Amino acid sequence: MPNEFDFDTPKPSIAARMDAGKNLRKKVSRNAQAEFVLPVNRVDPIDLLIAQGKTRIENLVPVRHARMLTSPFAFLRGGAAIMAQDLRTSLSSGISVQICGDMHVANFGVFASAERNLVFGINDFDETLPGPWEWDLKRLVTSIVVAGRFLGADKVVCEEATRIAVKSYREHMRDFAEMGYLQLWYERIDDRRLLDALPPRVRRMAEENLMERARKRTHLQVLSSQTELFDDKWRIIEDRPLIVRETKDGRGNDIKVALGRFFKAYMETLSEDRRWLLSRYRIVDVARKVVGVGSVGTRCWVVLMEGADRDDPLFLQAKEAQQSVLAPHLLKSASYDNQGHRVVIGQRLIQGAPDILLGWGRTNDVDFYVRQLRDMKGSVEFDPENWDPERLNSYCMACGWALALAHAKSGDAAMIAGYVGKSEALDEALTTFAVAAADQNEKDFALMQAAARQKRIKVAKSF
Repeated sequence: MPNEFDFDTPKPSIAARMDAGKNLRKKVSRNAQAEFVLPVNRVDPIDLLIAQGKTRIENLVPVRHARMLTSPFAFLRGGAAIMAQDLRTSLSSGISVQICGDMHVANFGVFASAERNLVFGINDFDETLPGPWEWDLKRLVTSIVVAGRFLGADKVVCEEATRIAVKSYREHMRDFAEMGYLQLWYERIDDRRLLDALPPRVRRMAEENLMERARKRTHLQVLSSQTELFDDKWRIIEDRPLIVRETKDGRGNDIKVALGRFFKAYMETLSEDRRWLLSRYRIVDVARKVVGVGSVGTRCWVVLMEGADRDDPLFLQAKEAQQSVLAPHLLKSASYDNQGHRVVIGQRLIQGAPDILLGWGRTNDVDFYVRQLRDMKGSVEFDPENWDPERLNSYCMACGWALALAHAKSGDAAMIAGYVGKSEALDEALTTFAVAAADQNEKDFALMQAAARQKRIKVAKSF
């Protein structure tokens, strides 16, 4: 990332940067991007999962395994480290962007901007790092095939959906290449633009099932559904082992005292106006919560705060940030003193309208990042009973659009646009890659099933 201004060196024109991107095809052709070859020294997927479990809360690791074993799609979601080593040997044009690092179709959704508008985009950044743009796009299209199979789609439908996602990425990247940098920084996929891009039937369903639901997902809604009054005070409802109210931190210290120290460090990462806003709230309760699939076992705290009165809640989520699963596979990985800082910087770069209370901190030598737990956030549910090809295609179009915007904000959109071009060459190549990678995901899922049967890994009965 540049840290000083260059007053004298002329900036290459958009056309020149597009040509430079096009010339990169001589190094790595678009057709060659179809290649899926496993690393010679590929680490056994189960060994990777076992190694990850050693850095997590021991009694929650079986819950993670149980969630991953529900389907090949859940396995893919939890297996970012497994696919990361396979992406290491995939071909790349050499153009770097801030990548999500755990890109898949369940990693998109709508959230509220500071202006209280709904925006569609990427919603999880735990693995974000600078890296090849292809890694995100290849994991995305692989997830489309895996998710499509989970939803009951046949080969033709899955492959068509991947082509649509890559086409959307290509065409929107070309649009972004023509924008000025400030215009691009302000660019958003708001709810109206997204709905207008959808077919009428899908538009109605998205408005009813995604947008309206997100508008109702507020701090007050969390208060009514996840807390109870006890001695005239709100208290987070326990659901062991998934939601556990704690009185001590990991070292025996009073949890509220420990949180107070943590919040002091966290607030230093916020701008002065955000610190003033947050200082008006007080901590009421805290609980440890299990979230997601791949994140299960990492430390995650939900903090209930109270503002003007008892009915003015603020829920914050402090989520552990470990080293990105991509870091071992990138030659030049950015170095951060705090992994939460890495996540926040990546999110601020590529999300477009990040949470106003996004920040980071450390307690007991564990890095965390902090965000609002629920602030008009909504995501698509992958239910085989409620999906069809038109919905899948429309959703994949939106995912390709959002990923292109993320990459354009942090990379050279003109160079990427020049490389991906106007033809369907990349669409076909990445569809071939996606099918091969999805097949490998199923083989790895079978290995995990066998490991569970052989008691090589522990699997919870309830999760």
